[in-house]
Amino acid sequence: MTNKIELRVERRLAFADGQEFGAAGAYERLSGKALFAVDPGAPAQAGITDLDKAPRDPDGLVRSSADFSLLAPVARARGNGRVFFDYGNRGNIRCLQFFNDAPGSNDPRSAAHGGNGFLMRRGYAVAWLGWQADLLPGDDRFLLDVPVAMEGGRPVSGQVRVEYIADRPGIGVFPLSSRASTRSHPAVSLDTRRASLTMRRYATDPRIPVPHDQWMFARVEGGTGLDNQGGERGVVPSDQHIHLPAGFRPGWIYELVYEGHSPLVLGLGHVAVRDFIAFLKHGARDDAGTPNPLREGGGRVEKAYAWGRSQTGRLIRDALHRGFNADAQGRRVFDGVLPHVSGAGLMWMNHRFANVIVAAGQEHEDHFNPADRFPFTYGESEDHFTGRRDAILKRPATDPLVLHTQTSTEYWQRRGSLVHTDTRGRDVELPANVRAYLWSSSQHFADPRLGRPGRGICRNEINVVWTSMFFRAMLDALDAWATHGTEPPASRVPRRADGTLVPFEEWKRQFPAIPGVPVPRGPSALPRLDWGPDAERGVLREPPQVLPGEGYPVLVPAVDDDGNDVAGVRAPMVEAPLATYTGWNLRARGQGEGAMHEFTGSTLPFPETPEHRAQLGDPRRSVRERHADAGSYARAIEAAARALVAQRLMLEEDVPRCVAAAANWHAPRHDVTID
Repeated sequence: MTNKIELRVERRLAFADGQEFGAAGAYERLSGKALFAVDPGAPAQAGITDLDKAPRDPDGLVRSSADFSLLAPVARARGNGRVFFDYGNRGNIRCLQFFNDAPGSNDPRSAAHGGNGFLMRRGYAVAWLGWQADLLPGDDRFLLDVPVAMEGGRPVSGQVRVEYIADRPGIGVFPLSSRASTRSHPAVSLDTRRASLTMRRYATDPRIPVPHDQWMFARVEGGTGLDNQGGERGVVPSDQHIHLPAGFRPGWIYELVYEGHSPLVLGLGHVAVRDFIAFLKHGARDDAGTPNPLREGGGRVEKAYAWGRSQTGRLIRDALHRGFNADAQGRRVFDGVLPHVSGAGLMWMNHRFANVIVAAGQEHEDHFNPADRFPFTYGESEDHFTGRRDAILKRPATDPLVLHTQTSTEYWQRRGSLVHTDTRGRDVELPANVRAYLWSSSQHFADPRLGRPGRGICRNEINVVWTSMFFRAMLDALDAWATHGTEPPASRVPRRADGTLVPFEEWKRQFPAIPGVPVPRGPSALPRLDWGPDAERGVLREPPQVLPGEGYPVLVPAVDDDGNDVAGVRAPMVEAPLATYTGWNLRARGQGEGAMHEFTGSTLPFPETPEHRAQLGDPRRSVRERHADAGSYARAIEAAARALVAQRLMLEEDVPRCVAAAANWHAPRHDVTID
C-alpha cells in the first residue's frame, strides 16, 4: 500500500485587492481541505505513537484531513519556483506578519495583509497546512483532524498531567487542556478522589495538595435570573473542565494529574506536512486526478523551504530528528529550513496524551516538560550522563540546510545555549550545513508593528528591539545557499572560548547595577527527568521523576557596560541603544513575583541627561552623552544598518525603513523627551 493525498480547493480569491508585486504580478489565494491516507505498517510512518491503534478504512489505511491554503502568483510561471511553507503557530499563520511586516491574520486577503510585499516580490508560493490536531475551531485557525487511539474497541485511557496559572483574580474554571483553543482529554471519572490537584508558588517548590472536596470536574455557566433577581450561575458537571470555587490564585502553579481517555494520534501532523510538501514539489495530479495547483499554467516547484517560530521551530527540529524530511519515496522534502526561537527543544507531540499547545519548559511555566530532551544540537554529540550518542541531523541524503535563529530570551528561558554546546556546556562545532545566529538583546516575540510598549503582568516594559529585517535577510541567504551554493554568513553565537557565553554568576557580575531593577535568579540547569519505562514509545509516566544530581548546564550571553549582549547579530537598535534590552522580564507582585515571565524581555531606558543620571545613581551613560539630538541618533541607526548590509545580515531595502522608524528617537517604542 502507498500513501494517498487529495487536495480539494474550495475557495479562490484575489489577494491584496489585485495588487501587482513586481515581476511576480498579482497573487491569488486558494483554500480547502487536504485529505490523507497512510499505510500504518510502512517504514515511512514508523515511530508514530499509537498509529497501530488508529481505525483503518477498507483499504487498511489510516485517514486524516487538514485545512490548507496556498498563496501564489495568478500567472504561475511568473513565480520563482519555490514553495515557502509557514508552519504557523498553534494554528495561526505568521509569515506575512514577520517577513512582510503585515498585520497578523489567519485569513489574509487585503492589501494591508500584503505588508511590504517581500515574499510576493520574491515570487514565492506560500503554503499553509493544519498540522496540530488538538486545536478546536475558531479564529480561522488551521486544523488537522486525526483519529483517536482505540484498544479493544474502546478509546485508550491513561494518566494526563496539566498545569494552570491564572493571570488575574476571579478565574475559577479552566478547560482541562488549560487553553480555550485546545481540545481536552476527557476525564474517565468525575470523582476527584481518583485525581490529584496540587498548588505551589514556584516551579521547584513542594506541591501542596488541594483537598478533593474543594474542587470538581465542572464548568460554570452564567445568565440573567428571573423576577428581578439579577445574574445567576450554574455549576455543570463536565469531564473536560476543572472548577475551583475559591478561585485560582494568580501566579501560582496548579497541577492536575487525572485519568483521561481518547488520545489523538497526534504524530500524524509530521506525516501530513511531509506528504503535502512532497506532493507540491513532485506531484502532477493527486490521487483523485486533480492537477497540482502550483503547476497550473506552467508553474514549477524547484525548491521547498520551511519556517517555524517557537512551537513550530521545535516542530521543525523534531521532524528532522525523527526522519520526516524524507518522503515516502525517500526524497528530500525541505531543501532548507529556518527554525526560529525554538531554543534547544524538540516537540511534545508524538506522545500519548500530549498537549501540543503547551509551551516548552520555562523557569516558572511548564518547567517539567518533555520537549527539552537530548539531542539538543544538530551534529552528533554524547549525553555524558547516559553515554548515548545522537544528533538532530543524521541523514545526509535528506537533511536540509539549516539557518537556526534565536533571541536572548531563548538563552534565559529555552536553554538556547545547548544548541551550540555539548551536555557539559562546552562549545561544539555545528555541521557544515547549519548556521546559528543570536539576535542579540531581543525577545522571543518581536512584533514588527509594535506601538507603545506595555508591561502586562511584568515589572518592566517589554523588549522593543525590532528584528524583522533579519527574517528577510535569512531567507535570501538560504535561497542563495540552496540554489547557488553561496555560503551564508558565518554563525554568530556566543562562545565559551572567547568569553561571550558565560555562567549566570559571571553574567551577574557584568550586568550594570541599575537602580530599582532586580535581576533573575538565573536560568537553572535543565533538570534530568525520568518519564518511565515506556517513554521511548511515547507513553509517559506523570508526573516525571526528577533525577538526582546536576542537570544540563544552561549558559547566557555575556553583556557590555550597558547590559546588552556582546555577541551575536546586533540589530541597529542594539548597536545604537537607547536602553538596556534584555531577553528576560520578571513577574510582578501577586503574579509569581520574581520569577521570569514566559518569553518576555525588558526595556530598561537609559537616563536622558547627565543630571538625570546623577539623580538616579545610574551607572549607564545618558542619552545626551551618546547623541546630540534625534538626528544624531538616526544617523547612528543608519550606520549600524549599513554595517549589517555589508555583512549580508540585512538587506539594502531595509536601511531606509530603519532610518524612518528611528525618527523622533524611535517613538513610540521609546519615550525620549530631551529635544
